[in-house]
Amino acid sequence: MGCFECCIKCLGGVPYASLVATILCFSGVALFCGCGHVALTGTVTILESHFSKVTSDHAMLTDIIQLMQYVIYGIASFFFLYGIILLAEGFYTTSAVKELHSEFKTTICGRCISGMFVFLTYILGVAWLGVFGFSAVPVFLFYNMWSTCATMKSPMVNLTDIDSICVDVRQYGIIPWNATPGKACGSTLGDICNTNEFYLSYHLYIVACAGAGATVIALIHFLMILSANWAYLKDASHMHAYQDIKMKEERELQDITSRSKECLNSYT
Repeated sequence: MGCFECCIKCLGGVPYASLVATILCFSGVALFCGCGHVALTGTVTILESHFSKVTSDHAMLTDIIQLMQYVIYGIASFFFLYGIILLAEGFYTTSAVKELHSEFKTTICGRCISGMFVFLTYILGVAWLGVFGFSAVPVFLFYNMWSTCATMKSPMVNLTDIDSICVDVRQYGIIPWNATPGKACGSTLGDICNTNEFYLSYHLYIVACAGAGATVIALIHFLMILSANWAYLKDASHMHAYQDIKMKEERELQDITSRSKECLNSYT
C-alpha cells in the first residue's frame, strides 16, 4: 500500500460530523465565555458610574456578577474537556474504524458509555437552552436603553421636554428601589449611551447570546451523532452475536459430518 492510499484510508477514519460539532461547540463556548466575562465587567462599571452611587446598594449584584464570572471559567474548562472526549468517542465508534480494525468488537461497557454520553449531552443541551434564554435578557435591557437614546436623537420626533424620557433600571430588579439615582433621564441618558462601556457591553452581550445559540446547535448535533453511534454499536453487537452463533453451528455441523464419515468408513 502506497503512502497516498494510506493517507486516504486514514482520512476515511476521521469522524467529520463529530469534528464539525466539536469546532462549533468550542467556538460557541469561547464566544459566550469571553464576551460574557468582559460584558459583565462593563455592566458593573456602568451601574457604579451612573445608576448606583452608593456601594452598598449594588454590593449583592457585584458579588453575583463575580460569581458568574467564576462560573464562566468552569464552563469553559468543562466544555473544552467534554468536547475532546466526545470527539474521541466519535473516532472510536465511527464505521470507518471498524474497516481499519477488522477485529473491532463492541462490549456492554462500550454501549453503556455511549448511552451515558447521549443522556449527559441531552441534559447539557436542555441546560444550554436555559443559558441561551438567560443571555438574551441583558441584550433586551441594553436594547431598550439604546432604542430610547435613538428616539431622543431622531429628528423625526418632536420632544418638548427631553428630561421626561428616562430609563429606570430599578424596575428590572437589578438594583434595589432605594438605590440612588437609580435612573437616568434626558442628556444624562444620552451621555451613557455614548460611552465606550455601553457600546462595548451591548455588542458583547449580543455576541455572547449568539455563542450560546451556537453551543445549543453543537450539542444538538452531538446528540444526533451519539444516538447514531449508539445504534451502530447496538447493531454491531447483534451482528457479532449472530456471527458467533453461526460459527458455532458450522463447527457442530462439521463435527457431525466428520463423525458420520468415520462411521461409514468403519462399516466399509
